[in-house]
Amino acid sequence: MAVLAAFLRRHALLVALCAGVLHSFAYAPLAWRWFAPVTLALLFGLWMSVTPRRAAAIGFAFGAGLFLSGTYWIYHSVHTVAHAPAALAVLLMLGLVVIMASYPALLGAAVTRFVSQPNSGWGSLAWPAGWVLLEWVRGWFLSGFPWLALGYATLDTPLAGWVPVLGVYGASLWVALLALALRQLFVVGSRTRLAMLVAAVVVVLAALGLSRLELTHPTGRFHTVALVQGAVAQDEKWEAAHRDHSFEVYRTLTEQSLGQDMVVWPESALPVLYHEAVPFLTPIYQAAQARHTDLLLGLVRYDPERAGYRNGLVALSDGETWYYKRRLVPFGEFFPVPEFVRGWMRGLDLFYVDFLPGDADQPALTAAGERIGATICYEDAYATEQRAVLKDATLLVNVSNDAWFGDSSAPHQHLEITRMRALEAGRWLMRATNTGITALIDPTGRVVARSPQFVPAVLKGTVEARTGLTPYARFGNAPVGAVCGVFLLLAWLGRHGAVRRSGDHATRAATPG
Repeated sequence: MAVLAAFLRRHALLVALCAGVLHSFAYAPLAWRWFAPVTLALLFGLWMSVTPRRAAAIGFAFGAGLFLSGTYWIYHSVHTVAHAPAALAVLLMLGLVVIMASYPALLGAAVTRFVSQPNSGWGSLAWPAGWVLLEWVRGWFLSGFPWLALGYATLDTPLAGWVPVLGVYGASLWVALLALALRQLFVVGSRTRLAMLVAAVVVVLAALGLSRLELTHPTGRFHTVALVQGAVAQDEKWEAAHRDHSFEVYRTLTEQSLGQDMVVWPESALPVLYHEAVPFLTPIYQAAQARHTDLLLGLVRYDPERAGYRNGLVALSDGETWYYKRRLVPFGEFFPVPEFVRGWMRGLDLFYVDFLPGDADQPALTAAGERIGATICYEDAYATEQRAVLKDATLLVNVSNDAWFGDSSAPHQHLEITRMRALEAGRWLMRATNTGITALIDPTGRVVARSPQFVPAVLKGTVEARTGLTPYARFGNAPVGAVCGVFLLLAWLGRHGAVRRSGDHATRAATPG
């Protein structure tokens, strides 16, 4: 054991980097869930008895390994699909990795600097609490990147029972606490080990009990749905020579789906603007109405009032209602750069356009007599933003264009994220994508049907409308934030208690006799 400890101290940065890489295996497509608490426990162990500067370096190495391995697909999206120069793609990918790795670096430095006993007692609670709070911060700071949160590693495990109660960050807290318990097994006495074991069993049993509760209410209204996956390659989609092919694919697949209560197309399914597609859509809509089928179509729309473009989802039922994407993709749908950079882009004839974001408080769409809460593409990664619509929505829909990710881990990770949203909300969720993975997800986050990737397909199934709010839908992240705040307060009080005790010892030592 002493030899192992010496090795870990000597090669802490390399071990942390490798642990970060292994940590990414806890997420899809491998989904080796137990890697999450084990590798995080190793990181917590590496942070023992080191200086704040060393702790920052160890945390950065862990974060770099995690995000290099977990988000390598950014290079593919930017270079292979978007045809940006390889150097620019590498720069963007590494820039994101550096920013994301800074969060565990900050945690390591802050806890070792401000908590006097971070390896035992109340002080050790600063590690899981700080980890979860920084996950929350990186979910919104600088537009946010909530990918690879710890909580996603609880899907398909007993701990998933906590998700409808506390959300993804609540699940993250349980994983972080489990990691802390694993680390403490090697540094505390047998009585404390027994207490940790009992606590872990209680948490798992409670999760199993929660998973048996119906926190939302079935209405008994069942609907047949057809999710259309055109499988048009992203690098061909907007080429004029392939335009007719795209139209024919979606016309044919939609005609095969008529008679279902709803037909859903993916994000920006057609390579034209909505008003340009109206002549093509009109006969499809008329045929759909004749068969009592409502349409949910992902299309780009020009907004003449704002003189800009919107990424939207239109519901064609008795009328026409729109949902517009709120969370736009940096460097994909808008360019967060100063004007002089835009001038440089214009000078090089580089294509760019800023989409207009949708309003934050958009109502649910109406189709098949139901109210449907919508998200487009990766904005479903922002968990709290769908809460407002849940008081009205009886079903959920996500349309996406995961063709940008190719045959990488990203479509699998994105499906994982969408599953978490269904579980948090206690709602059926319909997910239609351009090239896969198209899926039907039940209120427990289980994929009940899915399409193969990269082939044209229609995924048919039945969903049931549900009402009511889960505890997470009611209260959001406030309970988890409160628990983390209490943990940090206990760690802070422990620091001051340690200072007082050391002062008392010094006073006694200086007192004669």
